[in-house]
Amino acid sequence: MTTLNQLLTTLETKGLTLTLVGDGLSLRGNESALADRELVASVREHKQALVELLRAGHTIGARARAAVPPNLIPDAAERITPEMLTLVSLDQPAIDEIVSRVPGGARNVQDIYPLTPLQEGMLFHHLWSSDGDAYTEGYVIAFPSRARMDRFTDALEQVVARHDVLRTSVAWDGLESPVQVVQRRAALPVEILDIDPACSDVARELELRWGAQHLRLDLGRAPLLRCYAAHDVSTGRWLLSVVFHHIAIDHLALELLVTETWAIEQGRGAELPPPAPFRAFVAEARLGVSEQEHAAFFTKLLGDIDETTAPFGLLDEKGDGSAVAEATVQLPRALASAIRASARRLGVSPASLVHLAWALVAARTTGRKDVVFGTVLFGRMQAGVDAGRMLGLLMNTLPLRVSVGDEDAVQAAKTVHALLVDLMRHEHAPLSLAMRSSGVAAPAPLFTSLLNYRYNVETKNSGDRSDGVEVLASHERTNYPLTLSVDDLGHDFALTALVSKRVQPERVCAFMQTALERLVVALEHRTPLRLVDVLPEGERRDVAARRGARVHRAR
Repeated sequence: MTTLNQLLTTLETKGLTLTLVGDGLSLRGNESALADRELVASVREHKQALVELLRAGHTIGARARAAVPPNLIPDAAERITPEMLTLVSLDQPAIDEIVSRVPGGARNVQDIYPLTPLQEGMLFHHLWSSDGDAYTEGYVIAFPSRARMDRFTDALEQVVARHDVLRTSVAWDGLESPVQVVQRRAALPVEILDIDPACSDVARELELRWGAQHLRLDLGRAPLLRCYAAHDVSTGRWLLSVVFHHIAIDHLALELLVTETWAIEQGRGAELPPPAPFRAFVAEARLGVSEQEHAAFFTKLLGDIDETTAPFGLLDEKGDGSAVAEATVQLPRALASAIRASARRLGVSPASLVHLAWALVAARTTGRKDVVFGTVLFGRMQAGVDAGRMLGLLMNTLPLRVSVGDEDAVQAAKTVHALLVDLMRHEHAPLSLAMRSSGVAAPAPLFTSLLNYRYNVETKNSGDRSDGVEVLASHERTNYPLTLSVDDLGHDFALTALVSKRVQPERVCAFMQTALERLVVALEHRTPLRLVDVLPEGERRDVAARRGARVHRAR
């Protein structure tokens, strides 16, 4: 089955455009591409998700692209000079200093260009936290033999060779603004560890000492990907910890990386499409909407906000992600269907309703009517042709302000939907600029919670390995004390809460599920938002019991 992301890539590369016609889709383009029955079948299969993306303001298919300046660094250059760099302005001493840190020198430098806005934010948190790093992620994989593991790492190294972002390091010392440096070659480090054969749990030992939660990657050394292997004598298996930094790989990029690695392993590497250069996305982010336009938009949106929105009283937005607990809850099918039915009836996306529900949770747990929280923007839908098959960090985090007051639920849903569409135009704006546009005085944060709505359609063969390979553990973290990810699974929805251990993640999920349940009812009856209660039933009984106990003692 073709995944949604693969379908989006195919539509872009074939020059086809999808638009909404009522509740249906119109597919336009050249006749030969439209005659592709398999492609048309995939569009039908993913129709619901495609409609929701279009309603959310995304562009699907071919679109005009900003001109991307060419890379003027020649092969085997003896020296990199300022005129060769078309996306960044650096003087000769700065270039020479950057090149001096690259193994192989100028001959091994393919490109130098700026960081994207979200990459800049992640670098800030990396430098701020001297011990851990909330954006170091990874997974542990078990293989039936050393030979099988070696095949995987060989294939992974070929993926590194294919994609420029995986051969990239970051330079910042002595520079006015940080840059990323793309190497022509960057060997994948695979370290074989000597763990005591008597160790009873090699997987846990590997995860504790060489896993993503306990390693700090050097962002100044490419690739931003490391492998640590150990032999589990008791089982005969070989275990591999693959650690990477989120500054180079986002959620969908990881999916592409794994897909390409398996394809190369199976001898289908020649069938993979040419890699899309990350510099095209950097150019789009830097040369698109002006900083002045971004500032005007966010000043209008946030200029009169002067207090932090901190749901559940969680204020530390600069943690390293280590002191968090995680819980995942799948919503009942009936509720998922009701959410989608409400969205279709109103002509908005389910994502808009999810954002409104989270605004209700934020409002009720802060006691405020005007709330602000971060939302993760997909990044790939507006990034032009090839974005669907581009590895790299294309997503961005930006603030969303929602008023939860006298407005009825239907109008509020349409307001949030329109705001999300407007926000799409500014999806490459730096978060730091948006924060400065508010009335919250630094260093206080504007918001401390993050909502991540992800399109993650399940497939029957997802993750199915019949050759003894098994993913034992994976780790995803952020620097926010509260992150709620909502996975749109095509028909169902799943909630995953990553939250400071001072609050139970199951409690956050319960609040969100209750908010969605009550919002569906409120939409049907056009109930004012101020009357929508999101307190979970279990907490309501606890509150009633405590009140009863106080009354009894008073007597």
